[in-house]
Parts: sequence; structure tokens; C-alpha cells
Amino acid sequence: MERQPVEFLLRRRNELIPKARKEIAEYLAVPDDEVVFVTNATYGLSAALQSMPLAAGDQILTTNHEYGAVDRLMETVAKRTGADIVRHQIPLPYESDEAFVEDFFTSVTVKTKLILMSHITSPTALIFPVGKICQRAREMGILTVIDGAHAPGQIPLDLGDVGADVYSGNFHKWLCAPKGSAFLHVRPELQEMVDPPVISHGSCEGADFIQRHEWLGTKDIAAYLSVPSAIAYQRQRNWQSVRLECHQLAADLQAQLCDRYDLQPLSINQFAQMVTIPLPDCDVGAVKDRLYEEYRIEVPVGRLERWCAMRVSVQAYNTREELRTLVKALEEILN
Repeated sequence: MERQPVEFLLRRRNELIPKARKEIAEYLAVPDDEVVFVTNATYGLSAALQSMPLAAGDQILTTNHEYGAVDRLMETVAKRTGADIVRHQIPLPYESDEAFVEDFFTSVTVKTKLILMSHITSPTALIFPVGKICQRAREMGILTVIDGAHAPGQIPLDLGDVGADVYSGNFHKWLCAPKGSAFLHVRPELQEMVDPPVISHGSCEGADFIQRHEWLGTKDIAAYLSVPSAIAYQRQRNWQSVRLECHQLAADLQAQLCDRYDLQPLSINQFAQMVTIPLPDCDVGAVKDRLYEEYRIEVPVGRLERWCAMRVSVQAYNTREELRTLVKALEEILN
């Protein structure tokens, strides 16, 4: 790109980006004209939610487990449109998908126009049954927007099966692609409605969904072009078995800590490689700081409703010995 930006961005780009998009569409199990590259899931969700036809009195139904930036996004859209945000309180510990769906839909009213929720939540690492939510919402004429920031690479992802109207996810997290690589998927009947937050060359007369969202001026597209290699890397290494090994490490850690401190887990198995584990009542800020400053362990620690809790992410490069180090450090700090 730096040697010859015009050659790269105006000529080769027209071949390279469609080829890469076709490969990510195959990975996500959707047609390649329904998905575009974006820099991150927050950007994709922002483009979608700010384009939705909301008006005063309409309701956005969400949960109390959403990512902070997405909460700010909903608040901004609600303020601008006059819509209301309804944050459904998810009962914990998590019982079952069936109980979740039934409980969640008790917050639906005739004013509910849109549901926004995470596939895998950031604060609690729980996997929500978004396929069941989207199917029921569609039957009721309610739009669905799914935050899939943590899903690609951590769980198998078939967007056709999920059935969301809008889904945005990151490639730079669990798929291990470079920062600045993510996707936005929009069902065909909504594509004309969803505009990018930035208006550039692609937003011309007669431009389609792909053109409007992918031609946003002079932008380095290298992160996008790397994603097929990240997909291939995991496919060549039987990544499903790697994910299962990581999940087992996370599950073993949860069982050990909950047994050690006589605490009930948030869920027995509603998580993948990332798990949020309750801790005894403590100064969460001090625990987080000491874990990093004294033991060089980087891990989020915070309050979750009535619990203190810690979210642990286990990737292919983490070891059981590292988790033992975490347990020992916690014991020393909490004692």
C-alpha cells in the first residue's frame, strides 16, 4: 500500500476485497452480498442501530449484560429518537435456554420495536440462545440486532441458523486476526436502510450495501485481507478440539475456585473459552491491581450484581500451569 497506494487501493482492491469477503461469508454461512468488512463490532452495531426506524415511544429491549460501548450507543440513539431502553434483568445463576427465552420475552410489549443483545456477553461470558430469540422476535415483527464481538473463533458460527436481522462480530479476538478486522451482516431486506456512519465515495447514486460500507476513502485494508489466513490457520489445526481443550481448562478453574470459596457458579456449561467466576466479597479494584502489579496477571475483576467476580479467557497459548499461578495468586491476595 505504501509503495503504490493508487495501484493497491483503486485497482488491486477490486479483486482482493471481494475474494476475502467471499471467504468470510463462507465461514459465516451467508451469501457474500450480505456481509461487509468493518473495523470492529462496535462500529458495525453503530452503523446498524443509528439507521433503525425508531421514534418516540418505541422500545429497545436489551439485557443488563451488555458491553459498555453498546450501552452508550443505545443511550445516544434513544436520546436522539425519543425511544426508550428496556434493560431486562437476567436471573443468575443461568438455568437453561428455555427458561432464559421465556423470562426474556416477559419484557416484550406492543411498543418493542427492536431487540439488541450479545451472543456471548462481555461481563458474564454467558452464551445467550440468540437463535431462539431471533426466531421468536421475527414471528412477532420485532427487529433483532446481535452483538457477536466474542463469537467468531470461540464458537461455531452459522449466521443463517442464528437468523438475526443484523449481526456484527470481531475477527481480531478469538479468530486471532489483526486489530481492525470485523464484519457486519445485514439481511437483504434491511440493507438499503443501513448506512455507514461515514459517508464517502461509496455512497453514490445507485450504490448497493457493499459499495456504501466498503469504500470509505483511503483506508489500509490489510487487516481485512488477513482474515482468510486466520480462518485457514484454525481449520488446518482442528480448532474445534483446541476450543474444547480451552473450555475444559476454564471449566476446571471455575469448579476449583467455586469449591475453594464455597460459591455457586453463574452457569455450569453456558460458556466456551471465556468464563466469569464469582469471588468472595473483596475490594475488586485492589485485587485486579495486585494481580497485575505483583503477579503480572492481566484479568478483569469487578462487581456483578451482588457478586464480586473475575472473567478469565483461555486461548490456545494458555496453559494449566498459568491457571495454577492465578489460583495461587488469588489465595495469597484474598487471604
